[in-house]
Amino acid sequence: MPSQVGPHVLWLRSEFALSIGLAVGVGALAGLGAVGLIYLIRGFEKLFFDVGGDLLGFMGRYHRYHVVLLPALGGLLVGLLLRYLGKGTRGQGVPEVMKAIATQGGRIGRRAAAVRAVAAALTLGSGGSAGREGPVVHLGSTLGSTVGQWLRLPEPLVKTLVAAGAAGGISATFNAPIAGVFFAVEVVLGSFALRSFSLVVLSSVVASVISHSFFGDFPAFPVPQYELVSGWEVPLYIGLGLVAAPVALAFVLCLYRAEGLFAGWKRLPGWSRPALGGLAVGFIGLYSVDLLGTGHGGIARALEGQMALLALLALIPLKVLATSLTLGSGGVGGIFMPSLFIGAALGGAYGTAVHRFLPDITAPPGAYALAGMAAVFAAAARAPLTSILVLFEMSRSYSMILPLMTAAVIATVLASRLYRESIYTLQLKREGVDMQRPEGLGAASDILVQDAMTVGFPTVSPQTSVPDLITRFARTGHHGFPVVDDRGVLVGMVTLLDVQEVVASDRSALTVDDICTKRVVVARPDQSLREVLAQLGAKEVGRIPVVDPQTGRVLGVLRRSDIIGALSRAEAGQAARSDS
Repeated sequence: MPSQVGPHVLWLRSEFALSIGLAVGVGALAGLGAVGLIYLIRGFEKLFFDVGGDLLGFMGRYHRYHVVLLPALGGLLVGLLLRYLGKGTRGQGVPEVMKAIATQGGRIGRRAAAVRAVAAALTLGSGGSAGREGPVVHLGSTLGSTVGQWLRLPEPLVKTLVAAGAAGGISATFNAPIAGVFFAVEVVLGSFALRSFSLVVLSSVVASVISHSFFGDFPAFPVPQYELVSGWEVPLYIGLGLVAAPVALAFVLCLYRAEGLFAGWKRLPGWSRPALGGLAVGFIGLYSVDLLGTGHGGIARALEGQMALLALLALIPLKVLATSLTLGSGGVGGIFMPSLFIGAALGGAYGTAVHRFLPDITAPPGAYALAGMAAVFAAAARAPLTSILVLFEMSRSYSMILPLMTAAVIATVLASRLYRESIYTLQLKREGVDMQRPEGLGAASDILVQDAMTVGFPTVSPQTSVPDLITRFARTGHHGFPVVDDRGVLVGMVTLLDVQEVVASDRSALTVDDICTKRVVVARPDQSLREVLAQLGAKEVGRIPVVDPQTGRVLGVLRRSDIIGALSRAEAGQAARSDS
């Protein structure tokens, strides 16, 4: 008789088969998405620089200045695209995926990914200084999230599929399947679990196979076979790591400083800012076209040791500025390739100097350019494993693994001491999401706002007079009220502090509409307490109105006391389960 298989074994087999099938499917989708994005970027490059350059032939002897206009035109198209189709579709792409995993259960909107991909292709194709990893990671992760949401899979599996899509995107774009895996685990997920790791690996492999079928199996950067010439070089690579850390930090801070400057120009329409940034980048490109786009050609020349010392030194601040202007003004793209460009220029300059003084015990400058690439990206992203592996795979320079490890680890350690946030987590920190949270707040990730908020919280209308408002404060003991219109839609918040300022200035004849705060931080009922807790701390407010994301109607209010109570109940429940 055939042996009987228990139902639990069948269930395990079916779940295992489903997971494998999902990983393969997401890897295939991410690989095809990455291939499509690469072709789209190439198409826009041809359109702008070949067709556009021919159309600008009337400029005669000033024809070389057409390079100034192309990034501006691309920026204008990006601004209009985001204005009408992609509101909220800004940023590098990777931080948005990290936020979705940390605070949204892996849920990512599909429309944003499509708009971001087109905007990134326009940005890069017209000469904007950025990288491909941001949009391709966002696209792959969105495909994984969409599959998980469509099949109504449990949240942990959805998050794994998001990471699998990210790995597939990196793998297909840079022909680096191992680095894709560790990017997803080290940067996107931020944790290692065997089951997640297995599915991410499978997705990365499938995406890489698809990429090979279109582009072949070639290294991204053909590099001469450099090697560690002498043991005396190890201190020199340590020195390179020490230099790379502050350069990477300057890049991070300059990028977000530029973003703040452009955002502060309120009189300048948002759709026009990428065009202004593109125009500035175009003028920078007059120095060297290598500063435009991904900068692949400039990196290749630095790796081959074909650039002079002064030229390399000039490229470092110019690339930092060009990328900051591109992304800070609203252009769409990643920071991976710009980081590699900056690192190649820095390492090439460093290597040129040390090889000039110590020619017998040092490798050619190209070897230091390769190590500099790993060091700058590792320091900026706080991802030494990913950095080492991606340069290892992109160059196929096996004999350089020790210098890569040395420079990347030293740069990461020093950068972590100098500044807490990475280039990815700093954006989330500015949005009120702290990825460096203490572990004790882990329970806040599992509790939703709708389970902790106070329902039926009193509200006031905009027409309420200040004396009536004072009476309500005295009667209820509350320190703030949501202000709603006759449909229950939130229009602002009014606090006891607002009233005190009015009374002190003897303007008690005013109404709530005159004194309330109109730009209010709000929460959705499906958000986690962890995300809202970060918002409370960042904005220094004691309460947040909870609104329906579709209608804008107030559903309740979440106060600090509500959060503390929910966390206390969760902790008590966990303790009770532990004792039972």
